[in-house]
Amino acid sequence: MKYIVGLSRILVGLLFIISGIIKLNDPVGFSFKLEDYFAPEVLNLDFLVPYALLIAIFVVIYEVMLGVMILLGYAKKFTLWSLLLMIVFFTFLTFYSAYFNKVTDCGCFGDAIKLTPWESFTKDIVLLVLILILFFKRDHIKPIISSTIRKIVVYSSFIGCMIFGYYVLQHLPVIDFRPYKIGANITEGMTYPPDAQKPIFEYLWTFTNNGKEKIVVTNGSFPNEEGKYTVETKMIQKGYEPPIHDYTMELEGKDYTSELLAEDNLVIVVAYSISNSEKEGFISIGKITNEALKKGYKVIGLSASSKQVTNALVKEYKLNFNFYFCDETTLKTIIRSNPAIMELQNGTIMQKLHWNDALDLKLNTLKRK
Repeated sequence: MKYIVGLSRILVGLLFIISGIIKLNDPVGFSFKLEDYFAPEVLNLDFLVPYALLIAIFVVIYEVMLGVMILLGYAKKFTLWSLLLMIVFFTFLTFYSAYFNKVTDCGCFGDAIKLTPWESFTKDIVLLVLILILFFKRDHIKPIISSTIRKIVVYSSFIGCMIFGYYVLQHLPVIDFRPYKIGANITEGMTYPPDAQKPIFEYLWTFTNNGKEKIVVTNGSFPNEEGKYTVETKMIQKGYEPPIHDYTMELEGKDYTSELLAEDNLVIVVAYSISNSEKEGFISIGKITNEALKKGYKVIGLSASSKQVTNALVKEYKLNFNFYFCDETTLKTIIRSNPAIMELQNGTIMQKLHWNDALDLKLNTLKRK
């Protein structure tokens, strides 16, 4: 039992630390996931949406700290009760999401490792078993270092988490696991390869002939049956989905996506929601976009806000570019800052910057066409 407890302790500690650090690298992304759970059609906790980011930061730092504390054997009773309560809550949450198909990605490992709802639930069941072993066999959990050093490690870990969290909030995630990372080509990310897996459907035919019903299941072909019928379609295997989808650049109802992605040098200002944006960011963005225009770059904005709202913003901050429309969820995925700025060359993302760093955008003097 001592070795089982030791192994459980290591697995639980490492999983909590790894999961927490991945989410701490992108707390804004995790807050978006929490907003999905708070939605009326899921947990109906709409009043928590304004506090989603604060809750996200608290949860991920708490998760990392519990992993560190169980490995060190620090504050054993508090740590074990915290681990148990946390895993019971998340096990319920992942089961609810999987059974009712409410949230298709739990965000347990951010964008680094995508898990289906049932995979997330299975992972939590395994963790629950390991934590129950630790909880009921706590006598086998012994400190591995002295009390003083344990305190130093725990407090240092907490301070380190706070500093790291603050840094990524003021800039961008240190590691970008999304399909819009620097170096990625958006056009290629939207492309279906020739050998792409196609979805597989099952068709349930119900025939009625002379008062009798007969059910026939096929994969698409019409059954060799007579009579009136109804058909129910069910997807039994999803097809290939490109890593980038729902990406558009629309202006007054016209799609300019292909045209703009073919631009040699394009600077894009991203502001998924003008009303929720950090308005002071547009001061720096106005300066750097004016410089970009002078040096020969094409500059546009992308937002999910209405034309009336974006026009008012352009007028207020004297911006010299137009805003195109793009889906809000897509813009939130592209970059974790509102507003933000990035540079594309023929659809390839060359630079991505938080509005705090907008003036650091590197620009070359281009030959005008």
